[in-house]
This record gives sequence, C-alpha cells and structure tokens, in this order.
Amino acid sequence: MRKLLLVEDDPALQLTIQTALEQQGYEVNAVSTTEEAMERLAGESYHIVISDIYVDERTGLDVLNAAKRKDPDCSVILMTGRGTVETVMAATRGGAFDYIAKPFELDVMLDAVERAGAARTDEDEPEEEELPESEMIGSSPPMVEVYKTAVKAAPTDATVIIEGETGTGKELVARMIHNLSRRSTQPFVAVDCTAIQPTLLESELFGALRGAYTGADRDRMGVFEAAHRGTVFLDEIGEIEPKFQMALLRFLEMREIRPVGASRSKEVDVRVIAATNRDVQAMVDQDKFRKDLWYRLNTVRIILPALRERRSDIPLLVQFYLSKYNHRYGRKVKVTNTGMRALQEYTWPGNVRQLQHIIERITILGDRVDAETVDRALTAMQSREKAVETLAEAEEDQIRKVLAATGGNKSKAAQILGIERKTLYRKLDRLK
Repeated sequence: MRKLLLVEDDPALQLTIQTALEQQGYEVNAVSTTEEAMERLAGESYHIVISDIYVDERTGLDVLNAAKRKDPDCSVILMTGRGTVETVMAATRGGAFDYIAKPFELDVMLDAVERAGAARTDEDEPEEEELPESEMIGSSPPMVEVYKTAVKAAPTDATVIIEGETGTGKELVARMIHNLSRRSTQPFVAVDCTAIQPTLLESELFGALRGAYTGADRDRMGVFEAAHRGTVFLDEIGEIEPKFQMALLRFLEMREIRPVGASRSKEVDVRVIAATNRDVQAMVDQDKFRKDLWYRLNTVRIILPALRERRSDIPLLVQFYLSKYNHRYGRKVKVTNTGMRALQEYTWPGNVRQLQHIIERITILGDRVDAETVDRALTAMQSREKAVETLAEAEEDQIRKVLAATGGNKSKAAQILGIERKTLYRKLDRLK
C-alpha cells in the first residue's frame, strides 16, 4: 500500500482529502501541526508529502525542507489559499513537486498525487544510454552516413553543401566539419542569408569602402576577410539573388574578394560551407539558381534526414536535452516510457529544434516527461502557430470585405486599408 503524509490544520478539509486518497488505495498519515509533521518525518520516510503552507508558527516550507532532507527524491505537494510570488518562488526553489491554490477540486489533488507517485516509479523510466560529447546525436543509418561523409570531407578544403529541412541541425554539421579540419583554431562565422537585405549582402560578406553607398561613413571589413584562414557558413544559400550568386561564384573560382567601391581585389583564404532547406537542383532546372554556382557548391553534398525519418534517435536526443536543461535550470525532470513513446510517435515538422524546445519547456514547467505533458506542450506550441495563421487569414478576410464594399475598386480599397496601392496589388498577387 502506498503511504503518504498529509499536513492540514482544517479538520474538515483534512478529512475530505484523507478519505479521497484512502479510496484511491493510499495509506494516509494525517497531522494538524508542523510539529507533528516533523516528528513523523524524523521517524520514517514518505514518498509523497502534502502540506498546507500556512499551518502554525512554522509553515509548509519548513515541512518541505524537512522532507527533502530526509529523502531528496520525496515529492512534496504544497497547498495554500494565500499564494504569493514569494511563496511560489520559495516552493519552487525548495524543490516542491506541485503547488495547488485553495479552493481546489479533489480531482486536481488526486491528479497531482498520481503524477507524484508515477514520478517515483523507477520501472516506468527508459534505460538511459551513454550520451555523446557533441550535440551531433544519433546512431541511425542515415545519421551514420552523415558522419562518414563529414569526417571524410573535414580534412580537405572542399566546399560543402548541406541540405535538410528547417531544424535538422545543418549548422551543427557545419561546425563539426570545421572542428575536425585544419582550420579548427581559426574563426567559424555563420551567416543567415535571409537575415540580410539582398542589397547589403555583398557588402556584408565582401566589405565596403567609405562612401561606397549611402551611410557608408567608414571602411568596413566583410565577413570573408574577418574569417581569413577559417570557415564561413552560408545558411539558406537558396535564397540569395542572382546578382550575388555571380559574386559568390567569382569568389569560389578566384578566392578573391572585391569590397564594394574598391577597384582592386584581395586574396582571402576561406572555406565555404553552405546550407539550404530548398531543393536547389529543382531551382537550377527552373533557372532560379545558377547552374555553375550549384556545381561549385556541390563538391561534397550532405543530406540531413528529417527527425521523422530517424525516430530511433529520439530517445538519445531526449536524454541529451533533458540532461542539458536539468543542469541549466536546477531541475530533476525524468522521462517515462509513455512520454518517450509519445515523443517517438509525433511527426516533428520542426525536427530536432522543435523537440529541443519541447523538452526545454517541459523541464521548466513540468515535473516529468510523460504522455500528458508532451501532449500539453505540443498543443501549446501548435496554438501559437495557429495564431500566426489566423492573423494572415484575418488580413485576407479584411481585404476581401473592403474590396466587396468598394465594388472591386482597388485604389479606394487601398485608401480604406491605409496601404499603398502597389502594396495591395502585392498582397492580392500573394493571395491569388
């Protein structure tokens, strides 16, 4: 029979909680003072302790501390009708399993107790594997192929293209190649090509002289020169415009840069690793990406699998991120078998990055990774994504309404919407 300690000075509430728990099969030792609680804790261990915070001259926080001293793995559930930020903070720092505000439904208490009991069930935890030293995690066949190609390419200066969906870890592969190369002691500079305005990308990478363009009040060193003898990682290379495609091709062929506004070129020793989440070969076939540049980039090609294509790697990834965030946030969250199954069954459209964010969220807000907490975390994330979609839908709906009210007069509609007519035309083109 499962035994727990209940500390509650209200006789009616104490009897109600005790009766409900006993009906669920628990053996309940109920006391009304903190002194009695301390005596009980001094004499025996409890897997679960439930205590009101404001009991007498001492508080449930004292009970929490005593229970944790007796058994660091004891799950303590605190109750209060006078919750404050300070008490919640103290309870959290003290390692409380849960914090329940009065009045509460009995189901809320029973659920907390059930979760606390499950958290102590060691057989419900999957066996932990030895974690690798790097964040390149996975032993599935597709990942082993990635490792083999990366290790072979690393000692060379060959240009590498890494393809994969968003969130698969393309920059991690690029860093691994750099760290295994002869350039490992030199700079590794990552550039998100989508984060820089197309008109500024060339000056950002190659540099610019003073007066080369409006606002250029001094000579500016570009990324390639700053990374001399190191590695430049160009993320989302499929998004660069044709003009810069030509400039990048020239660099890969000549290994020279010409800062914007300069009349002379200068040699730079930089290895280029590029990445994309787009099908560049299809873009080449559609004349949206230079064929000669693609051939230059495609010296060594690495294709990262989506997480749904390597589900066998999920347990090790979960253990890695749990260890990382437990250490960062001072937590002791564990994963159950049901939680691991839920994580392995999900499709993960955001890949490893999405899994990482889910584990971090649960580590901060939850007490264990089980099927229920996984479902709640995924639902919360999907709700945020849906809100963004709803905003776009609301914009489309408003444009439709205004156009209908103006009889299709786009000039009048743009005026009512408070946007320029050309902006409205772009939106209509996007909405088809």
